[in-house]
Amino acid sequence: MSPTTQMKSTQPMAKKPQLQLGSQGKAVLELEQLLTKLQLYRHPAKGIFNKAVEFSVKLFQFRVFLSPDGIVGPLTWQALYTAAPVNMPVLKFGSSGEAVATVQEVLKVSQHYGGKIDGDFATLTDKAVRAFQKSFGIQADGIVNQETWTALSQIPRGYDPNWFLT
Repeated sequence: MSPTTQMKSTQPMAKKPQLQLGSQGKAVLELEQLLTKLQLYRHPAKGIFNKAVEFSVKLFQFRVFLSPDGIVGPLTWQALYTAAPVNMPVLKFGSSGEAVATVQEVLKVSQHYGGKIDGDFATLTDKAVRAFQKSFGIQADGIVNQETWTALSQIPRGYDPNWFLT
């Protein structure tokens, strides 16, 4: 699936219920189907939000830079339908903070960044973003916008499975 591929909704997201461990019904069945399309869930869809569904939701949330709490609320639904991160800040040279540190971590995993994870969008981060963008066929302008966040979400990142099980 390319970073710009989007999944189409057949129902308005405004009517989507919050789902979590123990939820049941059509919405859970739809969730399982979306997770299956994203290759994050490989069990038969039964419409029951069990530990396997919760784990898949947490993996997806981690992938798209949402807090991996296993609860499917409006942002997770939106990210599931677009198969992309949502509500991410636009970052550029001079930006700082946790989102910049996240970008640096992903760029380090993708071997585009060799600097410190310090949350400061300085020269090394700018060069790494541009190189990353070029490798993904994105305009190499050094600005981390929706298209770049989506590409970043395609980079497999390490995680501690035990952390997700808590």
